[in-house]
Parts: sequence; C-alpha cells; structure tokens
Amino acid sequence: MNLIAAIDQGTSSTRVIVFEAGKINVVASHQIEVQQFCPQEGWMEQDAIELWTSVQDCIKIVAAQLTKTGSTIQDIKAIGLTNQRESTIIWDRTTGKPLCPSIVWCDARNGTLVKELCEKFGQDYLRTKTGLPIATYFSATKLLWLIKNNPEVKGAIEKKTVMFGTVDSWILWNLTGGIQDGVHFTDVTNASRTMLMNLNTLDWDKELLEFFEVPDHILPGIRPSSDIFGTVKGGEFDGIQITGIIGDQQAALLGHGCTNKGEAKSTYGTGCFLLYNTGNEMVKSEHGLLTTVAYQCAGKPANFALEGSVAVAGSAVRWLQNNLGLINKSSEISELAAKVESTDGVYFVPAFSGLFAPYWKPDARGIFCGLTAHTTKHHIARSVLEATCFQVMDIFQAMRADSKSDLCHVLVDGGMTASKEMLQIQADIAGVDVICPQFNEITAVGAAVAAGATVNLWNLGQKMDNIVKYSPKISSEEREKMTKKWKMAVERSLGWHTD
Repeated sequence: MNLIAAIDQGTSSTRVIVFEAGKINVVASHQIEVQQFCPQEGWMEQDAIELWTSVQDCIKIVAAQLTKTGSTIQDIKAIGLTNQRESTIIWDRTTGKPLCPSIVWCDARNGTLVKELCEKFGQDYLRTKTGLPIATYFSATKLLWLIKNNPEVKGAIEKKTVMFGTVDSWILWNLTGGIQDGVHFTDVTNASRTMLMNLNTLDWDKELLEFFEVPDHILPGIRPSSDIFGTVKGGEFDGIQITGIIGDQQAALLGHGCTNKGEAKSTYGTGCFLLYNTGNEMVKSEHGLLTTVAYQCAGKPANFALEGSVAVAGSAVRWLQNNLGLINKSSEISELAAKVESTDGVYFVPAFSGLFAPYWKPDARGIFCGLTAHTTKHHIARSVLEATCFQVMDIFQAMRADSKSDLCHVLVDGGMTASKEMLQIQADIAGVDVICPQFNEITAVGAAVAAGATVNLWNLGQKMDNIVKYSPKISSEEREKMTKKWKMAVERSLGWHTD
C-alpha cells in the first residue's frame, strides 16, 4: 500500500495523519494540543520549540502505530506539510534557536505601527502588488515591529545570522537537518500572506522589502505548493521526501476538491476563513476581501482565490470556557445554545484584537449588545455561535459582490462544524446551503493532496463523499432583521481602542 503522510501544524494543535495514497483512508494518526500565550492585551505568542517538538512527538507515535497495521515507514512515499499562516518566527541559523516567541497571526501588538503606515500611505497602498491591505494580520508588519522593538533581532540581522519564516519554513528547516543541512523554503501560498511577495511575479519584491525594511538574506526561497522541498534527515521519517507545502486554508480548499473556478469553502477553526477559487485570474477586491494564491503545482500557472478572514471564531468558544467559565468543554456550547430558539436580541461582536475582513478595523473591540435582565447563559452561548456565522455572512456578501456570481452553497470544515446547531444557524443567517463532509480533517487531506500530486499518487479535484447538507429554515424577512441588528452591533464596536 502506498501511503502519504500529512503534517498539520495549527494554532491550537499539531496533527500527523497517514493516508492511503489517493484515498480518504486513515492508516495512522495522532494529535497534540499546543499552547498560546497572551502576555499583554492584543498579544498572542507561541513557543516555536514547542511547535517543532509537537511535530516530532506526533511522528514518533504515528510511526509506532504503523508497525501495528502491517505497514512500514518505507510505504510512505511523500510528506505534505500544512501550517497556520502569517505567524512569524525568527531564529538563528548558527544555533537553531528562536530569537523570540512566535508571533501568532492574530497578534495585534503592531497596531500603532500599522496605524501610522495607513495614515501616511493609505491602507490599500500595497494592494496592487500584494492583494492585501496594510494590517496587523500579515507577517511583514509583525517582522517590522520586531526589527524596531527587539534589539536581539536587530543585532542578529546586522550579523546576518537571522532566518525568517512562517511556521512551514521553521518546521521544514528542522525536518531537513536544522543547523547541519536544513533547507530554507516556503511555498507560494504562505509567501502570499507575508506582504513581501509580488502576486504578479510570485517572488519577493525589492520595493516591498525596502518598504518594510526587510533584508533579503533572511528570507526563504519560494516554490510551488506541489514540488520537491527536501528530504527528512533523522527521526522516524528519515529519508522521506517532503513534496508539498501549503497554508492551512488553501490546504482545506484542496482537501474539499475546490480546484474549479467558482467553488468556495469555509473553515471554522481558531479563526474562520472563507476562500473562493478564481482560477488563474487575480480578482481585485472592492469589498474588503484579500486576493491570495490558492495553490500552484510545479511547472504550471498558479490558481488564485478571494479570501475573507475572521480573527475570532473557535477562540471565542475557548474564551467562554477558559475566561468566563460558562462551559467546561467546547462541545457544551452547542448544548447551551440549543436550549433557546433565539438570542432574544443579544448580539456579540468578538473583536478581541480588532476586526478582519471585510472591515479591517484594528480599533474595534469585543462587545455584547442587547443584554436585559432576561438574558441567560443560553442566550450568551447562542450569540457566540451566531457571531461567527454573521462574520461569515459579511464575507459571503462581499464575495458575491466581488465575484459577480450568486454563491448558493459553501463547503465547510474545522472544529466548530462538530456543532450541528452552529451549522444550521450558518445556513439560516447566510441564506445558503451549508455542506459538511463527515470526515473533518480536511486541512490534512489538502496537505496530502499537495504532496501526492507531486509524486503522481493523488488527483487534484477529488471530492469528498458522505456529506450532510443544512438548508436555510428562516424567512428572508427574519434574516434581514437579524442582519440589521448585527450591523448595528458592529458599528458600536468600532473606535473603541484609542491608545
């Protein structure tokens, strides 16, 4: 049996899953949760060493599982790697040690810096080249903040011992030998999220590097998503080629088989991300969305996508659990929300570190509206689920306007899709069919597809079987009424953070 291994390093956990090549048949798998740290308001960090160690530990356990199935490590013909995007890691090429914690994609410590850049140049100053607004979200603004505020990083850059990368580059470098032989690459999907790559050339851009004061010697090389990146050195996967790297949201697009122009998917994880495949055409958004690379196979033109990014989705559920203590585990939110038929006028805007698409307002902060003496924890729980669905609705409306097409359904995946209550709420609020595969590790599937395509063991565009469809049940009048109140709540969240 030919096997493909997928390494999925996400914000909340690391997974390694081994698939039978070309099939959604899991031969072995393991998952380890990883920590996030919030040392200050608006900051979110992770330990880069912990991220790498979690990958190693998952590989060890999966390798042991394989021996019990009758398969061997030699049956693994390729490895695909997918990762949380935009998170920024800086390490020393001579010691292999990070110079600071990983700055997570939703970290907003660079808010003042971004505000100054936007006031001076305008938020859309770099959109023509990058497809992105100047925002706290992207790697370049995080990197510039480090250069200006971390003396150790600045000193190491001057000594030319610094290596920069998103999480994929950090994991790849360590997998392929680290300080001895480690290769320093990223793929076009991850590079397109840094604000340093030109979408027209699919390469680092000199003017962008100068704008963000980034020296080119710290950057990884850029390759197609499906390509040969290197060979694992050491450990249980020693000698296996890494033949695919792709950012997690683009991986989900591949995992769903959305390789045709006009297909869309939404992933509900720590954040929520809706991607719409625009084929070989780069569509410039006029409604607050991002233009990004969807994927690229070696020797072929890149596919592009429109993307709407929501900063807070599943992390709001975790906030209810860890900060407020309203639930003991994530699955309980669905049970609470189902106790009431509506929120009775309660609306929650989870702008913990500002709002992403389509608003791009870093000064927004979280807010509950419509609370009364009648409000219970059930209404609060339901409003948290609805908040994610309203944010996706905002993006859906923007995508319809940008793409000039009537999107009538969306494919979904991610941890929050375990809630049937949430999926029905999403169908009601967005007014579209929501289609959910029964197999939920779609991001890992996408990594396997990217790797398997390189070695001709997986076909692009393969659709998921065994799906469940949720159709809207409320009237258009009720939907319009709820949407109006949501927009009012969003307006009240804006301009709150003035420091």
